[in-house]
Order: sequence, then C-alpha cells, then structure tokens
Amino acid sequence: MADAPPPEDDEAAEPVIDIEALEREGDIAADYIEGLLDIADFDGDIDMDVEGDRALVSVVGATLDELIGEKGEVLEALQELTRLAVHRTTGNRSRLMLDIGGYRDSRRKALSRLGAEAVDEVKRTGEVKPLSPMTPFERKVVHDAVAAAGLRSESEGEEPNRYVVVYPAD
Repeated sequence: MADAPPPEDDEAAEPVIDIEALEREGDIAADYIEGLLDIADFDGDIDMDVEGDRALVSVVGATLDELIGEKGEVLEALQELTRLAVHRTTGNRSRLMLDIGGYRDSRRKALSRLGAEAVDEVKRTGEVKPLSPMTPFERKVVHDAVAAAGLRSESEGEEPNRYVVVYPAD
C-alpha cells in the first residue's frame, strides 16, 4: 500500500472562509446602514450577500446620489464607518464591501475598460503607463484587469494619491 502524501503546509493551504461570521458582519452592517438611512430620512432597501471572502451590503431601490458623493467619496467614508461599527461589535477587522445604488458595479465595469485600454496602449507603445490616482477598490479592479490581459501592474504613491502603473511584458 502506498504511503499517503505528506500534509500541506498551513501557509500553503487555502484559507477557510467562515460564512457564518461573514453573514453576521452583513447583519451588523445592514442594521448600522438602516439606522443611518432612518436618521437621514432616505429610502432604500438593503440586500446582503457573501462574495468571496467578504460580506457585501447593498442599498438598492432609490436614487441615493448624496450617499455616493462625487467620485464615490461619501460611499468610501460610509464603508469605513460601517466597517468600524462591525469591528466594534465583533472585535474583528472587517473587509465588508458597501455598495449604494449599484455604484460599485458600474464603477467596476468602467475600471475594467480603463485597465483594458491601458493594456492595449502599453502593448502598442511598449511604454510604462501610469494612471490617475484611485481608491484601493478601484486599483484592485484595474490590477485584476491588467493581470487578466497578461501584463503586470503595481501601485505607487501615497494615499490619497496612490495610482496604478501598467508595465509592458518582459
């Protein structure tokens, strides 16, 4: 009988995702956001989901441009406040994603196009392409689009002026 293969290193093993904990984060966040909506007298329904390794809370059903702000600044601030509310309750750092009115989904699509356009330009010119400053969410979407196209990108600069640089293939 053949020996069983040695167990994998703990570091190499896939992280275990605690769905119940993420659902609890979503519930806490939804309650917090619902309280904010009530205080501000805004309408909107709240949807909760788990996407990958994070809770996703979305406010839907109303036009809530005031809660998104110009370039998503208000949304980013609300997300951080919501993460703090979750942390205060659970004692754990949250990677919760907050979306309002589908803003993040439409922004993700636009950023994927931006990443693809940057890749095309870098492939055509062979030159490094720095992009405009972006939030961490926006940079991740662009990095994913660049990687999917087979090129490499890095973030440079300091917050709030951190930006993505796309590099030609080696």
